[in-house]
Amino acid sequence: MNIPISKPNVGEEEIAAVSNVIRSGMIAQGPQVKAFEAQFAAYIGADHAIATNNGTTALHVAMMANGIGAGDEVIIPSFSFFATASAVIASGATPVFADIDPRSFNLDPAAAEAAITPNTKAIMPVHLYGLPADMVAFRALCEKHGLILLEDSAQSHGAKINGQGVGTFGTAGFSFYPTKNMTTSEGGMVTTNDARVAEKARMARNHGMSQQYLHESIGFNYRMTDIMAAIGLTQLAKLPAWTEQRNMNAVRYNEKLEGVITPALPENSTLDHVYHQYTVRVPEPCSRDAVVKAIQDKGVGVRVYYPLPIHRQPIFQELGGYDNLELPETEKATQQVFSLPIHPLLTEEEQDYVIAVVNEVMSSC
Repeated sequence: MNIPISKPNVGEEEIAAVSNVIRSGMIAQGPQVKAFEAQFAAYIGADHAIATNNGTTALHVAMMANGIGAGDEVIIPSFSFFATASAVIASGATPVFADIDPRSFNLDPAAAEAAITPNTKAIMPVHLYGLPADMVAFRALCEKHGLILLEDSAQSHGAKINGQGVGTFGTAGFSFYPTKNMTTSEGGMVTTNDARVAEKARMARNHGMSQQYLHESIGFNYRMTDIMAAIGLTQLAKLPAWTEQRNMNAVRYNEKLEGVITPALPENSTLDHVYHQYTVRVPEPCSRDAVVKAIQDKGVGVRVYYPLPIHRQPIFQELGGYDNLELPETEKATQQVFSLPIHPLLTEEEQDYVIAVVNEVMSSC
């Protein structure tokens, strides 16, 4: 078999929606974007949603709308996709990396608190792989130190904590890249419950305009098109069923995989995982890279997210100041994790094959 790690789930409904928009003549930011914003906000339980052209710009807009800029520090994990840090850089602020919790792979609240300095302006946890970060702890931490709470929600559409949707604890940025749980081809969304932040975000994504040709602040062309929004509206309607299928796939993996450390929700948790990725650890002394190659050689498209922490990326080594940073749990995770296909198009036969291959490879590890 040849089983990909992910597969965009786009069908005739999306094609028809795009065709209707093209025929309408309104293909830039218009009524479809407005409808998508309203429906996405309702889906996660936010008061406001502001659509952008990708997830990275959504994070940048979230920072601009909260006044984060030069001289500020934003605490983030290094175990994440590069956009978590590049959005901080784009705002003019400085990323400060803190270590992760080894079970959840998410930013550790205690490590984040230890990284606070007089220049700290915000903390931005990442809901990595679709598992919510400990936002109750982060909200309390930000209130204690007078900091802004941001959320990198790029991988967590529909995830919840105690029934509250991620993206509603602070100002959040979502991504609709094709490999995400839902897509608009590219695209992003800023969400917030703060009307003032929402208005600043709308201006930031549209050249700083409060009305046409009246520019009150610095902004950019980060607008989503109606073509993208039409896809998003169709995908959003399908997302609950897709999430249910991802969770069913995760249950089967949890029951049948052998030799790897499967993902686990924190004890006594009321977290709703949406399994953007199903990520396992290879226990010592097995070689993760050897395991991954052996599985890939049998046609299973496993992938490592992420093999090199952000603070060790060449550009951050060039920027300087990160050489002596010690993040032991982050370093360990980058050497041990890999992700299995869990997308909703995965058939039971394909999943059985994935399980058989992983168990066979791990039995000889």
